[in-house]
Amino acid sequence: MTGESTHSLAKAYSPAAVEQELYRFWESAGFFTPEIDPARPPFTIIMPPPNVSGDLHLGSVLFVTLEDILTRWHRMRQEPTLWLPGQDHAAIATQNVVERELAQEGLSRHDIGREAFAKRAREWMEQYRGKIRDQLKRLGASCDWTRECFTLDAGPAKAVRTTFVNLYNEGLIYRGERIINWCPRCQTAISDLEVEHREAQDHLWYVRYPLLDDEGAPSGDYITIATTRPETIVADVAVAVNPSDERYKGVVGRTALLPVMDRRIPVIADEAVDPAFGTGALKITPGHDPVDFEVGQRHGLATISAINLDATMSDAAGPYKDMDRFACRAAIEADLEKGGFLVKTEPYTHSVGHCQRCHTLVEPLVSKQWFLRMEPLAKPAIDAVTGGRIRFVPERFTKIYLNWMENIRDWCISRQLWLGHPIPVWYCRDCDGLTVTAGDPDICQHCGSKGIERDADVLDTWFSSALWTHSTLGWPDETEDLKYFYPTSVMETGYDIIFFWVARMITMGLYNMKEIPFQTVYLHGLVRDERGEKISKSKVTTKHHIPSPLEAIETYGADALRYALATGGTPGNDMRISEQRLEAGRNFANKLWNASRFAIGRLDGRTVERPSPDGRESMALEDRWIMSRLNAVVTSVDQLLGDFQLGEAGRQAHDFLWGEYCDWYLEMAKVRLVAGDDSPLPVLAHVLDQALRLLHPYMPFVTEAAWRALSPHLAEAGSDALIVAPFPQGDDRWLDGESESKAEAVIDVIRAIRNIRAERGVEPARFVEAYVIGDGDVRLAIEASRDAIVTLSRATPLHIVASAGEAPSEGVVTAVLRDTQVVLPMAGLLDVEAERQRLSKQLAASEAEVERLQSRLADEQFRARAPEAVVAREREKLEAARSRSEGLRQRLQELA
Repeated sequence: MTGESTHSLAKAYSPAAVEQELYRFWESAGFFTPEIDPARPPFTIIMPPPNVSGDLHLGSVLFVTLEDILTRWHRMRQEPTLWLPGQDHAAIATQNVVERELAQEGLSRHDIGREAFAKRAREWMEQYRGKIRDQLKRLGASCDWTRECFTLDAGPAKAVRTTFVNLYNEGLIYRGERIINWCPRCQTAISDLEVEHREAQDHLWYVRYPLLDDEGAPSGDYITIATTRPETIVADVAVAVNPSDERYKGVVGRTALLPVMDRRIPVIADEAVDPAFGTGALKITPGHDPVDFEVGQRHGLATISAINLDATMSDAAGPYKDMDRFACRAAIEADLEKGGFLVKTEPYTHSVGHCQRCHTLVEPLVSKQWFLRMEPLAKPAIDAVTGGRIRFVPERFTKIYLNWMENIRDWCISRQLWLGHPIPVWYCRDCDGLTVTAGDPDICQHCGSKGIERDADVLDTWFSSALWTHSTLGWPDETEDLKYFYPTSVMETGYDIIFFWVARMITMGLYNMKEIPFQTVYLHGLVRDERGEKISKSKVTTKHHIPSPLEAIETYGADALRYALATGGTPGNDMRISEQRLEAGRNFANKLWNASRFAIGRLDGRTVERPSPDGRESMALEDRWIMSRLNAVVTSVDQLLGDFQLGEAGRQAHDFLWGEYCDWYLEMAKVRLVAGDDSPLPVLAHVLDQALRLLHPYMPFVTEAAWRALSPHLAEAGSDALIVAPFPQGDDRWLDGESESKAEAVIDVIRAIRNIRAERGVEPARFVEAYVIGDGDVRLAIEASRDAIVTLSRATPLHIVASAGEAPSEGVVTAVLRDTQVVLPMAGLLDVEAERQRLSKQLAASEAEVERLQSRLADEQFRARAPEAVVAREREKLEAARSRSEGLRQRLQELA
């Protein structure tokens, strides 16, 4: 498809026929690549980089859709707009999938070695980078591919090294032995955030430890502890009680004998002990519990590591050496019982940590790792939010962010993986000195020896991701992109990674750039299936099948998928996706296409001018109405987009195009056109033009294709492509509440007649006699719209009267509307009792609606959180429901 306009549209919309060709046109025309213009502030989003561990899933499609909506909107507002794409190497996840591929060949990474494994990993990552790139394009992502970035590219690698060295030189990065979370399956340390806690049905073992007398002999007394991990008894170095626990006042300071190991350990007092847990006495195992580790540090206790990295028991486990940790548990339980030390075992439910990636039970181990001191970095990040320089949408996440940052712990940043950014530290075999540099040294920077060896570990993937907002723009080099596009405008991402990523980007952006990384954090919820289960890369639904993104695009089209996701939820809240929602999106795209075909067909090659508000008074009622509604909706959608209410903005645009323009305006305008009156054409074309612009950020393909065919008929198209056409701006001169009220009265009359016909089973082709009761300006509006009412409701003769007395009251069906009443004589068809029941049922429904709306408007949370336009619309509905209820009561009295 070329850049030339097409003057006609196919009978049916086929996404496959236009989507990929349109994308190639946009990309080749350079529409995605902004020019740096110092005179104008840019709008910038750095894409959260999808992991190269697999294909995109529907959660990824949601963030792509939301970010593309914001990008296209700002681009159409004529702002220099950059949406920078990229991918993340996702070290643990990608290493796992590559290792699974090797396992299918009967190999492990150790069998092939680091170099061959790195080659296999690069091949995998390049393959999936290409797949992700193609999938993003299929979705219509209008990101700047000339600036595409990968977390392992040379630029981000330089940023990672530079940041590490700077932090190390300032004493913020250190290496030390600490208790860490170890995944025996992934064979690496993982951070607290990468531990997934699950409720487990377990047991509590009560074990008595013999107390010794002053001579070191058994005293006959015991202290009983409760534990969930008897396999770690072999690494116990003390028993602890709370110093305020009166039960143990005479025990503190004594020595106990460790069962199964016959090792002497002290009884100590520490505030960390919860007297309410178990017996109030706890075994202290610094090598396998983070709380115990801190207790051990305070009391100068030894640390014993009894579990190996592969979750087998170490030499320190004595007779249990080489056993699997769970086999050791069973063996120790048996030995405790045999030795008379096991008092009892009882069921116990508690939270147990698992690796987020592979779901293996995490083992707390003491290990020498690299850590980043977070407290000094957290303070400026807290101030940036409390000072209002960064805001969260929804605002409730501000408190969650601050609570975590105010209680932050040091971050374990080293990983025992083969894939990732190598730690830029070299160890000297001659002087034991550390060379920490962003370059690749040949000699020790302390003694000059060439006997240096690089640290074998890599950095946590989130370390490089934390630099994403500025490493992608060229930092640490002072590039033009960095000067112009940083700080970025919005960081849009899921609320589930606010700690993993958002908080760390803020800390590192402030550290490296001395400036916030973005002004707004816009958080979306999770995408779930119909049963409420989270959809992810590994998620497979069975009972309620949810297609993959590419399957959905092939079946429904990219626009349908985008629209279903964009309007299916609200900021920060989870949403459910179903095939019904995808079908609704496809139906909307078809509706838009058919409306465009009708309008273009009626224009029949003519070019029309933009309607002017100066000529409003001479326009037909439906023209004034639709122009007023258009400008009200345009203003509302623009404001909602600015407030990040993307779902509500999309819903309002949908309701206007389908519910007002297509369902009513086109039908009313058609009556005049069929009669040979071409006066609706300028309005018909202009409103369609503006609606296509309004919906383009949500449904870029169908709107661009339709606008190409429409634009040659517009005297003031203002652009060669919709993607860069100016976004609509509301014009208050068109707002006309009086015309809206009159037109809605006409629509109510047509709808009421249609409803009565349907309820009474009147044949579609048959005309019915109808009376419309109304007075004043409403009656004049009804009279002016007589032709439309007659044609669209098939009502003739049509009597428009001023009072109920001028209409029959017996043998009729009546509809009581807000401004009028409709009376249809139904001689021979009317059952008075049935009519009374029908009106009573309508009254009950109307009163229930009044009660529902009153309750909703009385809800302070609804009034505070909902956009003003939504609250105003609910108030209007309430007034209409009250008016309808009153009219129904009157009609029931007439039938009494």
